[in-house]
Amino acid sequence: MNDSQTKGGARLVWLRNDLRLADNPALLHACRDEAPVVVVVTLTPRSWQAHGDSPARMGLWRDQLRTLLPALGALQLPLRVLEVGDFAACAGALLQLARDLGAAELCFNYEYAENERRRDAAVCRLLQQAGIATSAFHADLIIPPGQVLTGAGGPFKVFTPFANAWRRCLPRFDTAVLPPPSPRRRAICGSDSVADDLGYAALRERAGAPAYREELWPVGEAAVSARLSLFVAEREPDYARARDFPQIDPQQEATSRLSPYLSIGALSPRQCLAALRASGQSADWLHSSWLNELIWREFYRHLLVAFPRLSRLEPFRPEVEARIRWRDDPVAFAAWCRGETGFPIVDAAMRQLLATGWMHNRLRMVVASFLTKLLGIDWRRGAEFFMQHLIDADFASNLGGWQWCASVGADAAPYFRIFNPQAQGEKFDPQGAFVAYWLPELRAVPPRQRQRPGAGSDAGRPLPIIDYRQARQAALAGYHSG
Repeated sequence: MNDSQTKGGARLVWLRNDLRLADNPALLHACRDEAPVVVVVTLTPRSWQAHGDSPARMGLWRDQLRTLLPALGALQLPLRVLEVGDFAACAGALLQLARDLGAAELCFNYEYAENERRRDAAVCRLLQQAGIATSAFHADLIIPPGQVLTGAGGPFKVFTPFANAWRRCLPRFDTAVLPPPSPRRRAICGSDSVADDLGYAALRERAGAPAYREELWPVGEAAVSARLSLFVAEREPDYARARDFPQIDPQQEATSRLSPYLSIGALSPRQCLAALRASGQSADWLHSSWLNELIWREFYRHLLVAFPRLSRLEPFRPEVEARIRWRDDPVAFAAWCRGETGFPIVDAAMRQLLATGWMHNRLRMVVASFLTKLLGIDWRRGAEFFMQHLIDADFASNLGGWQWCASVGADAAPYFRIFNPQAQGEKFDPQGAFVAYWLPELRAVPPRQRQRPGAGSDAGRPLPIIDYRQARQAALAGYHSG
């Protein structure tokens, strides 16, 4: 993949999970002069379905793409929508479009999972064989993969030294947010429409998967920018203290709720960094807790590139997983999926996910620990369920988080760290307001008793499906065995 200096001919900009005008290096590169530019998206529903992408996330992606249409039109950038079915068909479809339009160059921003990298490599090979240049850019990371290395020149396997090295490397990559392209008279054809389903109807019909809710996740550059600005101005200063407490009202939550926009590329991590620094809320912004979360996101992407086997759902620490015998328990798994385990904080978190496509980050760790450590069910099943339901489903972060909770990942939680659901609920939802909201049967239960396993059973809540102490001892014995 080369950074072309092509002269003459139209250029294609292939948008994927980078649905924005600002801080989009591929788009800005393509629009560097008066040459005609066409924006193209490829619809690959069979690949999306194989990857388990959630209907909520794809609805957000679709509506964000729609909001780009008038903005692209104002820049004289027509949109072409190619319905190609799967990743394997992208190369041929893009080559045909390039030939039809007389395009001399294809510009795009990197994606890092193995299937996406193979798709992009196949596209580049075919186009370059036809004499069409390709130019690729890093837009989904602040620091590209391979640039944060140990003293021995290898990838980091533990987060804290990675984060320290990342901060030291930042000045070399800490450039300004790229502006959107300037309006020019460069159009060569009109735009396609953006269909309602984008070939994604089958996933919307998945049982129990929540649909995209626009009132929770408004799209468009102005709405996303406003959410970022509000967070860094009003919530980020209290983020370190309050981030672990789930709230009923999203407006009261300390978390940023920006991850869905990062997932589809409506917002870039560099825009987040710039907003944090410009807010002036913290003199030591470089060590803020929220920036630490952005660095975790970078860490997991760097790992995907350095260790491609992770994209194939192999554990980072196979020697740990070799000691574990995952249980095949469809009844327990179904209870976990439905939010019917009898443990209030677990069930409330799962009900929130099923209703909204969102789950608070602390609760993601609690329910993942419950599934893997206490139920003994393979982390891959939980990771797949999250991908199918989360509006911010992100392959790298989801994979890293589940392996962390199962103690088989990079810098994972030690095997003996097993979240006690009752203790977690009492600490982070002490009055039981969150669990009572999502589990109405608990509203008649005194607040201080709402986190107890089996609470509300006389009003229809299920009894606990496990005994916590026994399950914890079994988990410890399992991780010790072998």
